[in-house]
Order: sequence, then C-alpha cells, then structure tokens
Amino acid sequence: MIDSIGNGIFFMGRESSGVWAGRRIAAFAFGAIACFASGAAFAADCPGKSDALGTSRILVVDPREHPRIGTMQYPETLPLADHEVVLTFDDGPLPRNSNRILEILASQCVKATFFTIGRMAQFSPEGVRKLREAGHTIGTHTQSHPLSMNHMSLEVAKQEIDDGIASVRAALGDDADAALAPFFRIPGLLRADNVEEYLASQGIQIWSADFLADDWRHISSSRVYDLAISRLEAKGKGILLLHDIQARTVAALPKFLETLKARGYHIVQVVPATAERPATPTEPLQWLPHPPPDAIAHWPQIPNFVFASLGSLPAPARSDFEEAKVPVPDRLSLSPSAWPQPSELADGNAAVALAVPAPSLFEIQGNIDGALLGLALSHRAQRVASTAREADGKRMSRHESRRLAGSRQARPGHSGKQAHRVTADTSRRKTPAVRTAHPGQLKRLVQVKKRNA
Repeated sequence: MIDSIGNGIFFMGRESSGVWAGRRIAAFAFGAIACFASGAAFAADCPGKSDALGTSRILVVDPREHPRIGTMQYPETLPLADHEVVLTFDDGPLPRNSNRILEILASQCVKATFFTIGRMAQFSPEGVRKLREAGHTIGTHTQSHPLSMNHMSLEVAKQEIDDGIASVRAALGDDADAALAPFFRIPGLLRADNVEEYLASQGIQIWSADFLADDWRHISSSRVYDLAISRLEAKGKGILLLHDIQARTVAALPKFLETLKARGYHIVQVVPATAERPATPTEPLQWLPHPPPDAIAHWPQIPNFVFASLGSLPAPARSDFEEAKVPVPDRLSLSPSAWPQPSELADGNAAVALAVPAPSLFEIQGNIDGALLGLALSHRAQRVASTAREADGKRMSRHESRRLAGSRQARPGHSGKQAHRVTADTSRRKTPAVRTAHPGQLKRLVQVKKRNA
C-alpha cells in the first residue's frame, strides 16, 4: 500500500528515509510560500472586524520532537500560555454543517485544525479544499473512522492510516504536500502502542486533547456550550476537541467564541515546522501540563565541591591549653594569677604512681563481733521492755478507769479496803508484764555486758 501511493509526503516506501525527508522539506517550503504568504496577516489582523476574536498567534511545532500531545492521554501538551485555546474539529467534511462552521470561524477571523476522514474527503473533496483556502490546518483521522484501533493488528491499522492520508491528499490536489500537515488523531482516542510507534516512525504527530465538549452525544447545544466553557475555565488553556459534522456544535459555536473574547481568551493556530518556518522556540517545561514553579525550576545546580583528603588530625599541643590572656574588667576583683595552676604533667605522658592505702586505715578498734552483738541485744531488750509498758498502759486505761470510778461511789467505811484492793491488783498486773521478756534473752544480754566490762 505504501509503494502504491508514490511520493506521498508522509510515506517512506522502499526508498530511503533521507529521500523522503528531502521531499517533505521541499514540499513544506513550497507550502510556506503558496499558503502562508497569502494569509500572513490573519494571525494579527481581522480586516473590517475590529471587534472580532481573531487568531492571536501561530505556534510552529516539530512533530518529531514532540510526537504525542494532549493531557487526556499523554504527558505533554502544546506549549500554550494561560488563556490560550486551540480549536480542533473531527470527522468532516460534511457540507451541510462543516460549511456553517467555516462561516462562523471566518466571522471571528479564527483559525482551527481539522482532522479529516478519508471517506468524507472522497465524498466532499470541495469541502477539504475550502479548509485550505480559509487558511486552516488540515490533519487526518483514518480512512473510515474505526473505533477499534486499540484492538486491531498493526497491518490493519497501517491500512487505515495510509488510506486516510491518501484520500485527503487526493482531494487537495497538486499542492497537497504543502497543505496537509503531519497531524493525526486516533478515532475515539482509542490509542495503542503499535499505532503510536508506527505514526512516530513516519514523523506524524498524534493529537489527543486537553478537554472535550461532548458534542457527539445526544445533548442540547446549550449543554455543549456549558461543558466547553466550564472545562476550559477549569483548565485555563488547552486543546478543545469538537466535531464539525454536528448541528449542535454549529449552534453552540457563536456564543462560545463570544464568551472567549469577553473573558480574555486567545486563539492559537498550530502549524508544522518547515525549512522556511522553524519551530517556535520553547522550553521543555512549557510542554508539560503542570510544570513546576519558576522558583523550583530555576534553582542553581549543586556545585562540585573539592573535598579534602581524609587523614589523621594533628594531636593538640600543650600550648593549646595554656591560659588565655583575657582582660578582666575593673569592677571584678578576681585575679587570674590567683587561680590554682594545674599540676605539671610528666614528659611523655608518664603514669604518676599513687600511694596504696594501708590496711590499718580500714581497721576497727576492739572486738567488732562482740560489740555488734551487744549492740543488737541491747536494742532488742529495750524494744521488748517498751512493748510491755505500752501493753500495761492500755490495760490500765480500760479496766482501772472503771474501778476508780466505782471506788469513788463506795461507802466511807469501805474506802480503805477498796484502795488496798486496787493497789494489790495493780501490783499483780505489773508482774506478768515484766515476765514477757524471755529469760534466755536477758541472760545473754548480761553475759555480753560482763565480757565487755
């Protein structure tokens, strides 16, 4: 299939890629003269329509440097500034609606990118030529718009891609090489690795999108407008995907363009780079959907420090520890010379011998065993006696208080007998209290005291 197409701008055939690269450069250079020279002012001016939205600038891109764009599927998108919009239309041309789209765009001097289906180009070749005459960018969208490119074999996918390009080229005629851009959009955005690799090998840039308006669904034109505006506001800029074959898109487009102008948005047209028209200078970060802040992106690189070689550190000299000559304020009476000086150290850090303490320093005079035993027994005897006295006092407090109270109420003639009885009871109760001490303990206590004496 590739060989039968001949010198198509996007096909390499059996000849070397260098030959076709030369033909592409020549074709694009011719297109720059034939197409853009006649419409060089449309990006800045809109004659006779000072209040039109217009096209603010032309962005020139190199498809080989950035083969896939659109944040809906890819990490890169077009390097647009804030409030810049790229309009794209799929599936045409369909004369009834596509012609109305062209009229609305022309009324606002707006340029867009159209991804044309091969069979639609065969059905309406005049519609494809109208795109070229109006100065729009023309890409391709396969031959029959299959919604299965993510499942089909590479050979079938290549057939769809190549046939679609051939059909659009045939509709454009002699200057097809200049008018047809190496831009491609996969139907339904149903991408596949093998399809993307093939397109990249041909130098064709794959376009996804940054946001949609759902105009292919069965919704009202007002709903299309609302979705387009709300999603653009959320993004702030980007590639909008629309369909020029839909009547609801035709109805929503005028109000949409008016709102863009009222809210300060700008339209950007995208064209491929040529030998005569080099790519617009950009930075890699501009192609990212969420580039880091400038403060981070432009941080200086870490310098290459020269580290000192590792080695042993010198030992501190004795002079490092000498007393510093620090002046002392007059209000302080301290004199550094009066401070105690450190003892002199022996040369060579020789160990200083210290006297061993004599055993006599730890001796205790007398019989330590007897003294300790006597001290323990004496303390125990005192504790037993103290316990007996406390018990006797408690019994007196309970019983004698009642007896004494009764003696006060006795008759006078019996007072002597009651007093004698109380005295005798008290003496009897003291005897058992003294006997509570164990005889053996007292005996040992006496023997220890005798030895000490």
